[in-house]
Amino acid sequence: MTACGVPEVNSSAVEIKCLARDPGSRTKIAVYSNQSGVDPVGSCVGQKGVRVQAVIGELNGEKIDIVQFSDDPEKFVVSALAPAANLSVKINAKTKVAQVTAPPDQLPLAIGRDGQNARLAGKLTGFHIDISGAPEEAGTHEKKEDSVPDNDQIPNPKPQ
Repeated sequence: MTACGVPEVNSSAVEIKCLARDPGSRTKIAVYSNQSGVDPVGSCVGQKGVRVQAVIGELNGEKIDIVQFSDDPEKFVVSALAPAANLSVKINAKTKVAQVTAPPDQLPLAIGRDGQNARLAGKLTGFHIDISGAPEEAGTHEKKEDSVPDNDQIPNPKPQ
């Protein structure tokens, strides 16, 4: 990131805390700023993505996810699993396991193709990440027969 023109990294306003990489495929980079008013992710991405595009070019088109580092393990795991959203995380610091629950529509994003997103997030955070789908809300999948009115509830048509 420094060779590709991110002055905030060069000046130490933004710090690259850690990274995880599947060479040729995808990289996740966790960034942090302890300088108020500096958005570490925005600084690395740049306006319209120009800064991160320079890095992508250097890595021959490899996908790059830049995420916010946090000292709070739950927040860091959620950030590392981006682009998935609305995740619930329970951390077991002793076993270094993060139990993640994702809504059904976010589950594929959290896991990633062939488990890549979860694997890189685990490398990035240092936690073994177990991801499961959130249970469907009760009543969202009613049986068809429950939603069909009884015959005595259907008004009789008027004879013509």
